[in-house]
Amino acid sequence: MSDRLNVLKTYKLYVGGKFPRSESGRVYEVTDAKGKWLANAPQSSRKDARDAVVAARKAFGGWAGATAYNRGQVLYRVAEMLEGRRAQFVHEVADAEGLSKSKAAEQVDAAVDRWVWYAGWTDKIAQVVGGGNPVAGPYFNLSSPEPTGVVAVVAPQESSFLGLVSVLAPVIATGNTAVVVASERSPLPALSLAEVLATSDVPGGVVNVLSGRTAEIAAPLASHQDVNAIDLAGADEVLAKELEIAAADNLKRVLRPQPVDDWTATPGIDRLTAFLETKTVWHPTGSLGAGGSSY
Repeated sequence: MSDRLNVLKTYKLYVGGKFPRSESGRVYEVTDAKGKWLANAPQSSRKDARDAVVAARKAFGGWAGATAYNRGQVLYRVAEMLEGRRAQFVHEVADAEGLSKSKAAEQVDAAVDRWVWYAGWTDKIAQVVGGGNPVAGPYFNLSSPEPTGVVAVVAPQESSFLGLVSVLAPVIATGNTAVVVASERSPLPALSLAEVLATSDVPGGVVNVLSGRTAEIAAPLASHQDVNAIDLAGADEVLAKELEIAAADNLKRVLRPQPVDDWTATPGIDRLTAFLETKTVWHPTGSLGAGGSSY
């Protein structure tokens, strides 16, 4: 019989590529579906939210400026690292959501596959939503998608891991940076995902993960003047309305909550395009030659 003590894990926030404790010093108890204590999670404050926005803004230029192919490589690396820690996430998702080990394994496998799926889209979405436009005049007219900027993501409350990956991956795949508010009831898979992101070539600040009371963290993010968009996937009807009103102050893009019956279903490209802006460039073609063709 072993006489050693188990080393309990200390969960921390993920901000700017580092793992700080909450500025407030607060924690709250996280329990499994049967009420059994699992861990203490950091309870983020408004200052933590502001710090995360600063980190996301600082990282935005480099991430948005990276090639789409490079972003795809980074997202694929996340999938590789998750695959190597599959057993850990199966255990955490089973505890968090009250699932059997086999059901939790299905969720984790689907989350890994979701990273691969979005990795493949990074250098293809521009061809789908951009291109040359016919115009009446001697001009080239080209439309190309660009990232919106810093996106606050209120992660789904029930699907603590697959749902989270499904709303986060498309945000960063298209060159945005993210501040994630993890599921309030089940934040541990999100906090562990941060550890994977930190070792997966994702630059610090591209993804920032906060845990705590959803309404308390989301409110300052919705009203923050340096947040460009917000995904309300994990907000209930009342909170979503409050956050949408706050977001209107600086004309944020808002993705309203959308019911999802099955997070394992192929997601389509709606979330990829939700936080993209379209830039249209006009350029003169030059003089037409005798044959009626431009250069």
